[in-house]
Amino acid sequence: MLDWDTRTRALLGDQAMEKLQRSRVAVIGLGGVGSYAAEALVRCGVGNMLLVDPDRIEASNLNRQLPALQSTIGLYKVDVLQQRFRDIAPGVQVEVLRMVYNKANSHHILGESLDYVVDAIDSLPEKVHLMESCLNRNLAIVSAMGAANRLDPAAFRAADISETSICPMARVVRRQLRQRGIERGIKVVYSTEPPHSTMDPTKLGTVSFVPPAAGLLMASVVVRDLISTSGELDHEG
Repeated sequence: MLDWDTRTRALLGDQAMEKLQRSRVAVIGLGGVGSYAAEALVRCGVGNMLLVDPDRIEASNLNRQLPALQSTIGLYKVDVLQQRFRDIAPGVQVEVLRMVYNKANSHHILGESLDYVVDAIDSLPEKVHLMESCLNRNLAIVSAMGAANRLDPAAFRAADISETSICPMARVVRRQLRQRGIERGIKVVYSTEPPHSTMDPTKLGTVSFVPPAAGLLMASVVVRDLISTSGELDHEG
């Protein structure tokens, strides 16, 4: 087998890489944020992935979504990414579910043996339900807040939901979680950049370099949490 992960192993060490190889991570929602988070996890050595998304690739995805090419329009996002990830990381296990996450199927999706959940869902009711479900299961989750209508990729932060500010989506999520008795305990990635107005008020605007930045930050949260007990990553100083 190719030594494809030697650069990552040089930084993280054997024990951390073995931990990542054994880990199973679900990425729910594979748009501009989720697709980049998923690929970063695979390239970092996560050995078992569950990809959940019901959508086919559309032309409007070409400006920001990893699986979107002229040649893949009309194909399911999960299928394109499954093939791509197998081509990147020999031996990676990639299960796909062509479905939307909702209350009815949450038990099926979260019933898998999971170590972490990456929430890149657009719909707020489903997002909040997923957060609550993971919290009740003591299942680690990092959730994406708003990435649309922004221009500054450096404005993303990782924090507990209780510590968020500025982001309108995070404000709504905090309120809905409080209604469920949840004040804190859920990690999120949010932007400190106020959203811009769009030329077309009926559409959310996106650019190629913002949603991926959120996804990469989410992947870093997952990896650092998963290897935090390995005790092998040292800092120079």
